[in-house]
Amino acid sequence: MMMKSVVGFAGLVLAAAAGCSVAADGPETLGQADEALRGCHGSGARLYVPAPNDGAKDQIKALKKRHHKKDAALIEEMIETPSAVWLTQGTPKEVKKQTKKIMKDAKGQHATPVLVAYNIPFRDCAQFSAGGATTKQEYFDWIDGVAEGIGDGEAIVILEPDAIGIIPWYNPFADRDNWLEDPNVLEWCQPAEADPATAATDRFEMLSYAVDVLKTHPGAKVYLDGTHNGWLGSGDVADRLLQANVGASDGFFLNPSNYQDQAKLEKYGTWIAKCIWFADATSGSWGAGHAEWCASQYNPASPGDISTWGASDQWYVDNVESQTWVPYPGDEGLKGFVIDTSRNGVGPWTPPADHPEGDAQDWCNPPDRGLGLRPTLETGNALIDAYLWIKIPGESDGQCNRWAPAGSPDPVRGMMDPAAGDWFPEMALELAKNAKPAL
Repeated sequence: MMMKSVVGFAGLVLAAAAGCSVAADGPETLGQADEALRGCHGSGARLYVPAPNDGAKDQIKALKKRHHKKDAALIEEMIETPSAVWLTQGTPKEVKKQTKKIMKDAKGQHATPVLVAYNIPFRDCAQFSAGGATTKQEYFDWIDGVAEGIGDGEAIVILEPDAIGIIPWYNPFADRDNWLEDPNVLEWCQPAEADPATAATDRFEMLSYAVDVLKTHPGAKVYLDGTHNGWLGSGDVADRLLQANVGASDGFFLNPSNYQDQAKLEKYGTWIAKCIWFADATSGSWGAGHAEWCASQYNPASPGDISTWGASDQWYVDNVESQTWVPYPGDEGLKGFVIDTSRNGVGPWTPPADHPEGDAQDWCNPPDRGLGLRPTLETGNALIDAYLWIKIPGESDGQCNRWAPAGSPDPVRGMMDPAAGDWFPEMALELAKNAKPAL
């Protein structure tokens, strides 16, 4: 396939052989030189490397003090690799100021930042990462602040992880002509504080507004939540993305803060991209308005057996690529996607078969995982715009209790996990040691 990179980033993609260097009239101190060289990691592209978590610096010091120099070097290499910056709170004025500072720092690195906007009302449906704006207007004003902070700079914006996958008071079958499904079934996220009559519509309205306001800045590349292959079916995701204004965005992102297999993610994202075109009311496709017709990892494929996924591939060949109703535009004419590869180097964790009844929380600080592909804008795939480290590896997913009572230590790790976003030294070292490819 044609090699694809995120277009429009002037000077962003560099020849891999060129490497990175500091100009002769540049930084005057070793510290300044190190700062200037940040962002030179990855496959021939400059992506922004934010300041590391203080817990990471403490871990490096502790490892060196104990003469564990190799482990310290692994953590150092991990935190010097480009990753995202999460914008999660603040007034519009405060988030504008925060974003402007990131943009300024990234410009100093001659790099493009990855910004995660994560402040939508009923974020994470009051789970480990609960919070967010309290009203629709508050969110509009907040996202305006993010957009103003980006200004005329260049940034990749990861817009609201989980916002498509977890929608309050959402009925995925409402107004759908599908006799196989119960049109009265609501999804599990039903917060008492949200208005059941408007919450889902408000969610799509907020995402659509965010896409529009961010895309008024030509340097902003905006991606919406596409969940991952262990969650929603590709047709369901495509339908939600169309409602969220994906047509005005640059595409969607997969696997945020998760551990899914790279091969499955790439197939899954390809199906979503094709289904978006197939079901888009403006495409002229014979499937316009019917994303539920799209093949997925659940039908005709079997989700746990990738050897069966060729059946879903074939559905797209027969019904999308080969349709005669309107010409298929080719992969280059579809919405692209990015994949969070920060922690999926060895794939997902399988809980012990004999674990007690209850949710194993396989997404929450699973043991013995590894870093995945390094961040790059050169993927060699016409549909994949980038591999990014969206989740900052080494930061906790939350205080996982799994099947144990709330507030209990993590029964798999035998300890109380740090709160969401706090540094998790044990997990950080696991990720670094098990990295694939190796650090």
